[in-house]
Amino acid sequence: MIDGRKIGVVIPCFRVRSRILGVLEKMGPEVDAIYVVDDGCPDESGQHVLDNCRDPRVRVIRHEQNQGVGGATITGYRAAVQGGMDIAVKIDGDGQMDPGLICAFVEPILDGRADYTKGNRFYDPEDLKGMPAGRLLGNAVLSFMSKASSGYWNIFDPTNGYTAIRASIIEYLPLDKISRRYFVETDLLFRLNLLRCRVVDIPMAAVYEGEESNLRISKVILPFLAGHLRNFGKRISYNYFLRDFSVASLEMVVGLIATVFGAIFGGYHWILSNETDVPATCGTVMISGLALIIGIVLLLSWINFDVNSVPREAFRPFARKGAKGTH
Repeated sequence: MIDGRKIGVVIPCFRVRSRILGVLEKMGPEVDAIYVVDDGCPDESGQHVLDNCRDPRVRVIRHEQNQGVGGATITGYRAAVQGGMDIAVKIDGDGQMDPGLICAFVEPILDGRADYTKGNRFYDPEDLKGMPAGRLLGNAVLSFMSKASSGYWNIFDPTNGYTAIRASIIEYLPLDKISRRYFVETDLLFRLNLLRCRVVDIPMAAVYEGEESNLRISKVILPFLAGHLRNFGKRISYNYFLRDFSVASLEMVVGLIATVFGAIFGGYHWILSNETDVPATCGTVMISGLALIIGIVLLLSWINFDVNSVPREAFRPFARKGAKGTH
């Protein structure tokens, strides 16, 4: 407990039997409850914790079937809310995340500077020496896609699972719609943006000691791309047409139309000119070029507006049917 606020830690477990006890031993006195979610682990990590851990703060929750890290995280969030926690911190059970950093993740939420905090392993270049090159490149690509789809242009390292969230925010999230697999962190960011929650990165160093990660960047790039495109479309539709309609909305629409028209019109006449050996007229070239210039300028203006629209204030609860109250 910190400043009278209860801190709950959610730990999804799948094939972490050899490391989970070490993670639990490092939990400090600031933690009030620890929710170990055995996600259908074939190694029975949950039973291993019950048999060998005597920490009274530990609660083991079991999934009969594997639901993925997202499903386990959501289960832990729900348990934390039901348990009366004020903040839910999520870490992995493989030992890559230092429980000693929990206070650093919780502090911005306690003082009202953030609704959600997440780790960033890329802040200090010295901390990247132990990270595999493939993961560095993959995370850079995934981070850019996450920025565009979530609207949080100021955050990085979206696949980082070390996070903390204000428990009252969880009650406003559509938990049943959030991804149940590895896309959970980026999908959650998208949902937080729709609520206009403030997100803050916390610099941290990851620990790599030869353990094998279940996440394969090469296998998730395409599914992540599909998910980001879907969320990007939803975010744009909601923020620029349903919730609000502004000059930026017009810039995006007109810019997109002008750019597409200029590219198609110019491309068509370029191909036609090559086939007939008849040069395009100056007017044709100017129409295409002017449309492209106007379109690109308008799109850049819209992108600048979107980048500067990152939520900068903490979440303000709103009245909603079924809401359990404001905190």
